[in-house]
Amino acid sequence: MPYSRDLYRTALRLLQDSAKAGDAVQETYLLAWKSFDRYERGTNCKAWLFQILFNVVRHERRTWFKWITGREEDAAGAILVAPEPVPSQLQDQDILAALDRIPQQFREAVLLVDVEEFSYAEIADMLSIPVGTVMSRLNTARVQLRHELLVLSEET
Repeated sequence: MPYSRDLYRTALRLLQDSAKAGDAVQETYLLAWKSFDRYERGTNCKAWLFQILFNVVRHERRTWFKWITGREEDAAGAILVAPEPVPSQLQDQDILAALDRIPQQFREAVLLVDVEEFSYAEIADMLSIPVGTVMSRLNTARVQLRHELLVLSEET
């Protein structure tokens, strides 16, 4: 199984549990095997496997957060969870206003990942930046967005 060590190392870093990381890697290879007819020969197999892994990890996180809170809507925002919850009285225009307050390079990352659901590799190609930069910008954007949402909720 090519790249299994790389996939496991990444899964372990994301999930912080060796059993869950092993399960995620197995699930990645199972999904890759089931959808191998969609793999395009000549493309980066490692990137394809990592894209599947990240989808498996996202699904694991959504399931975990749904289990903890018991609420379906919490599963959709599982990746955005932070220590302080964002108040539920915020309206769509509040979220858009908070998004407008963060710098453009970070706003792009949030929109491309969380709204358009592009992979990090696809975004890296679109913006001509390294994948690590995409992940860094996304993390920074989510922190800043959460802060702006908290500020907006205190103003109302």
